[in-house]
Amino acid sequence: MSRFQNQLVELSYQLAQTELVLVAHGASHLTSGVSDHKDGQGQQCPAGPAKKLKVHVLLMMVHRSSLKTSHSVFSLINPQAHQSGLLQKLLQDDPAYDYDLIVIGGGSGGLACAQEAAILGRKVLVLDFVVPSPQGTSWGLGGTCVNVGCIPKKLMHQAALLGQALTDSRKFGWEYMKHNWGTMTEAVQNHIGSLNWGYRLSLREKAVAYINSYGEFVEHHKIKATNGKGQETCYTAAKFVIATGERPRYLGIQGDKEYCITSDDLFSLPYCPGTTLVVGASYVALECAGFLAGLGLDVTVMVRSVLLRGFDQEMAERVGSYMEQHGVRFLRKFVPVEQLEKGSPGKLKVMAKSTEGPETIEGVYNTVLLAIGRDSCTKKMGLEKIGVKINEKSGKIPVNDVEQTNVPYVYAVGDVLEGKPELTPIAVQAGKLLARRLFGGRLEKCDYVNVPTVVFTPLEYGCCGYSEERAIEVYQKENLEVYHTLFWPLEWTVACRDNNTCYAKIICNKLDNDRVIGFHVLGPNAGEIIQGFAAAMKCGLTKQLLDDTIGIHPTCAEVFTTLQITKASGLDVTQKGC
Repeated sequence: MSRFQNQLVELSYQLAQTELVLVAHGASHLTSGVSDHKDGQGQQCPAGPAKKLKVHVLLMMVHRSSLKTSHSVFSLINPQAHQSGLLQKLLQDDPAYDYDLIVIGGGSGGLACAQEAAILGRKVLVLDFVVPSPQGTSWGLGGTCVNVGCIPKKLMHQAALLGQALTDSRKFGWEYMKHNWGTMTEAVQNHIGSLNWGYRLSLREKAVAYINSYGEFVEHHKIKATNGKGQETCYTAAKFVIATGERPRYLGIQGDKEYCITSDDLFSLPYCPGTTLVVGASYVALECAGFLAGLGLDVTVMVRSVLLRGFDQEMAERVGSYMEQHGVRFLRKFVPVEQLEKGSPGKLKVMAKSTEGPETIEGVYNTVLLAIGRDSCTKKMGLEKIGVKINEKSGKIPVNDVEQTNVPYVYAVGDVLEGKPELTPIAVQAGKLLARRLFGGRLEKCDYVNVPTVVFTPLEYGCCGYSEERAIEVYQKENLEVYHTLFWPLEWTVACRDNNTCYAKIICNKLDNDRVIGFHVLGPNAGEIIQGFAAAMKCGLTKQLLDDTIGIHPTCAEVFTTLQITKASGLDVTQKGC
């Protein structure tokens, strides 16, 4: 009796516990002549043909490939057998491939998936290759978040906040200090380097193979890896996960790639950017503009239409208003036209045209930073060779509720997914859960609903759930109650900062016991505030539960336990004291 047949016996016994009467198709020879066998609880399983079990067991076909197609059937018949991991091992052990799993992309989601699969005993390969930006910038393992996204962005945001704190500190008796761009970028890059090394070490400890090469499908189950020297090697795998993320979009006009930088370049820029034009109104645009201004630079933001599209627009306008009050200039309803030209040494000339008329303007800047959106890195991967469908306009990959593409053995996680939030924690969660479903017999899926997020502008904006506009679309205005207030952080009082800038708002569904369906806060440390309330929203947070909660005084978060004024009342929410 082979190991494979013995595993079938174990699976048969597990399926028998369902007390379902199924039809055996010529498979009794697999169990005949087998010595008595103990199950996972030490109970004796009778030997002999399948008919000696309490029920007949459906074994559609013994051939491995046929069993693979029956995976979902077995899972439905007996979830316990599915969760035990035996079914997964039986269906997925295949010596015909080099690897059980190849992950394409070494960002947060891809690494999370790869490491989880390795923990579950699978043979895993990670392919990761960063194509240098037009300015020649590239980076190490870890993806956008670690190298050119969340981590350096938050650190430079903190640098700007320290600048504001130094300004405030004069009221507390401290003397002013000067900022040094080079010192900051060196410290940030040193930290990123330590994270890159940590990822490499973690993969090694978990026996995950890592190759710094660009992955491209050449046929089904086969991928070509090309390294920086152009050397090509092919690998095969039973399953693939696409986690290639996104890269910044360019304007498509003459001079954009030659003269402009993006967030890919900014965080390792060896010189201070000086007078800067930020093109775009995305969260990346406003975050970068915010910390550059906070570091004392002259910053202008060129906006085509609205700020923070997709976010609550009242909150977005409050973000923009605060930035304007603190030195950021906004050029609204303008777009760059025709071409970018080099002016005097170290300067760029930019011409822009109004989106509402014939007006044109011209400006001279030391640096032009593009933050007009991002495109998925999926169009040069050979996906068409194996039939994986993508959105031709965006490059996004449509998947089902288990992150599976239209090609059954190809999955995707992270920013490449169509219609899913583009956030690092989501990619990590989805990657881990995907590996557990594929190789650990688990059933849990990633929950993409009520995901909290924060925009790290000078005054942070955190939110979870519906924007007010979207809530009205879904539930109708008459079925909603919006509670709101301005508030004044204690830390701002002695520094004499504006007492009517920070803002809190919740949106409640009156048809569902005033359940909180939208949560918004504009103020210091909004990210730290929003996290706990997001967990509460997962548990069905209502307005009454907020009212019943004792606040921590004096904090910004306590304002949500005392919200009384509704928008419908029209009452004044300005603050007169602490």
